[in-house]
Amino acid sequence: MSVATAPPVRIQPATLADIPTIVALAEATWEPTYRFIISKEQIEYMYRVIYTPASLQRQMAEQGHTFLLVYVEEQPAGFASYSAKAPAGHYHLNKIYVLPTHQGLGLGQQLVGAVEVAVRTAGGHTLELNVNRHNPALNFYEHLGFQRQREEDIAIGPYWMNDYVMQKAL
Repeated sequence: MSVATAPPVRIQPATLADIPTIVALAEATWEPTYRFIISKEQIEYMYRVIYTPASLQRQMAEQGHTFLLVYVEEQPAGFASYSAKAPAGHYHLNKIYVLPTHQGLGLGQQLVGAVEVAVRTAGGHTLELNVNRHNPALNFYEHLGFQRQREEDIAIGPYWMNDYVMQKAL
């Protein structure tokens, strides 16, 4: 009788050199994540604003976003990013995406766990995120202990993101 073992998973901080990997992962995850939530035009507009190499470089180099990459069997399978925010001790989970082919393997949970460890190590005590009010990921975040704090509507160009702000004490 053979026992199935989970493939080796590695999570590591991304560098500017990893931007092409993040772009490739975003290309594979962005549209499937949002196609049933927002319009195709809004998906394309937001993708162009957030995931160009120049925008990712600004996020990393100027806006203080730390990106983590998750690898399965040495292949990139997803990413997360987080950053400090006011007041002191508060951090924001900016992004978390796992390839559709790798969802359901616990990688998202591992990425959030790695962000939580990094935030606690940096002296943080609260992790916050925004999630579209119609995103099925709401259940995922609630399962991980995040609680809805308020609704927030954010203009992105001519479009609106209709979010919940969720928070978790660490």
